[in-house]
Parts: sequence; C-alpha cells; structure tokens
Amino acid sequence: MGVGTGEPDVTGLLQRLEGGDTGVEAELLPIVYDELRAIAARHMRRERAGHTLDSTALVNEAWLRLVDQTRVQWAGRTHFFAVAATAMRRVLVDHARSRARLKRGGGEARLPLDEALDGARADQPDLLALDDALVRLGEAYPHHARLVEFRYFAGMPMRDAAELLGISERTGERWWRFAKAWLYTNLSGMEPEG
Repeated sequence: MGVGTGEPDVTGLLQRLEGGDTGVEAELLPIVYDELRAIAARHMRRERAGHTLDSTALVNEAWLRLVDQTRVQWAGRTHFFAVAATAMRRVLVDHARSRARLKRGGGEARLPLDEALDGARADQPDLLALDDALVRLGEAYPHHARLVEFRYFAGMPMRDAAELLGISERTGERWWRFAKAWLYTNLSGMEPEG
C-alpha cells in the first residue's frame, strides 16, 4: 500500500518489476487491470466495427509488451499508464499492418483532426495514417508527439501529461494546439510548415 494513502503502491511494484522481479507481475496486474481495460475500451471505440481484437485481447497483448520492458525506468502510476496506452496503440497498428487491408485513404472518410482528437465523432481517422503522421510529428517535435500520445491515446488530463513532460499546463495547451494543427495538416495531405 502507498504510504498513508490506502492505495496499492504501484510505483513500488513497478520498481520491483524494473529490477527484474518477475513475480511482481501477479501482484501488479489485478491493481492496474481495470484502468488498462478502460484505456483499451477507449482505443476500441475508435476502431472500425467488427474489429478482430476486443478490449480484453488488447489488454493482454499490451500487458505482455509492458512486462517485457527492459529499458523503462518507471516514474510511477501515471507514467505506467502512458506507456500502456502507447503499447496498446502499437498493438493496434501492428494488427492493422498485418491485416494489410487498410490502404491510405481506403475509401474511409477522413475527419478533421480537431474533431477526432476531441472525440467529437464516433468515426475516427485511419489508424495507420494517424500513426504515420504521429511518427513524422515525433521526428520533428518529439515532445509534442508524446503529448498527443498521453492526451489522445491514454486519455490523460493536461495536468498529468504536462507533469510527465516536465512542462507547465499552459505550455502543454500551446503544444496541444500546435500538434493538432500539425497532424491535421499531415492527415489532410497538405505539406506541414516548420
């Protein structure tokens, strides 16, 4: 348990996992499972109907990737869930690529990124196109790309995302606006500036 909080000490368990204690996995999973399922459900709501993965499968695949991390220095619960959301994104992207059914623009309607990132509509932009654009954003603006991962894929409030990035919420808001505009430009086929 956390010191005086009544909550399990996720950070302590993560540090044990980081130290190579594989037995900690059995202690950690029940503590984080419900939150992982919530993140997975958020991801799956953005997927096409009839997707062959479900939330449980997505959690299981991501969990295998998470506990196999050897280079992560866990900074605590929030960091863990940010990495979990990224792992889920990678599982979905890998799955889409292996299915090789989605071609760029493949007849699916594109959304304005503002609507997609704000969750205003149920249909979402092509996951592979979004992933490709996010990779390009990360090459030019790595911290902005991490912010998008934290906010869009992990569903983190700006306060938590900014804290993980070591920036103020105000800076986070500016980066968020910039990243959405940059991704929108990329997804719409226009050449991004700067």
